[in-house]
Formats: sequence, structure tokens, C-alpha cells
Amino acid sequence: MKAFGEAFFEEPRWVTQQCCENYVEMHPNRMNNFCCGGGGGAWAMPYDAERIYYGRVKAKQIMDTKAKMVIAPCHNCRDQIMKGLTKEFDLGIETKYLWELVADSLIVEPWTEEEIKKANELRDAQYERDEIDLDQEW
Repeated sequence: MKAFGEAFFEEPRWVTQQCCENYVEMHPNRMNNFCCGGGGGAWAMPYDAERIYYGRVKAKQIMDTKAKMVIAPCHNCRDQIMKGLTKEFDLGIETKYLWELVADSLIVEPWTEEEIKKANELRDAQYERDEIDLDQEW
């Protein structure tokens, strides 16, 4: 069990790596990472010029990765990167929450007729092995 105040750095990285073909870290990262400039309520405040100015370091980090997608850890980061930095610095990236990446990764392509036939054969063999009769009335 994690102690109160302990950072959770590795868990979201592991999940992201399971969903991505080409995982790239920003540098620096973890405890030494830079703020996106939208935290502390800055995203919701009318200080656009300041928010973009402070976000320039995060924009540079993103550009340096050459990534096509950024996974944002919080709603302020997501909004700042997606609606602010991407437009201001022409990053050309997609920004998602981690849960969105996981949901998108769960989509299964339709099966071919051959895959369906094989799955039905496996099912039928299991039903026979376990003496399951779906037509049986209870």
C-alpha cells in the first residue's frame, strides 16, 4: 500500500505503455517535470498570456518528443495542452486523459469468418466437455 503523499509515477506509465506502440517520455520527468502552466487554477483565470508564457517549457518538452499524442494527468493539464499550447505553439498533437487512451485501446476489430468458426468450435468443445446443454429446460 502506498503511503499518504507518495507519488504514483510508475502505475500510469505502465498502463500507457500497454496501450501504445511507441511510448516516449518527456525530459525531465517524474519529480523533475515541468508544469503545463495551467495548474493552480490558471486555466480558469483570465490570464491567457501568462498561462501560455509559463506553458512554453511544457510545449518545448512535447515538441522534443515528436509525439503524436500526449496523455494528460489532470483536467487542467489536458485543457491547457489541448486548447492552449497545441494551438499557440502549433504542436499538431492529440491530447487525451489516460482513461480515454485505455477506452480506445479496448476496441476490438471485427472477427473474420474463420475466427468466428474457430471460436464456435472451441465453445462447442467446452460445452461438450462440461456437459452443458443449452436446450435443456430447467
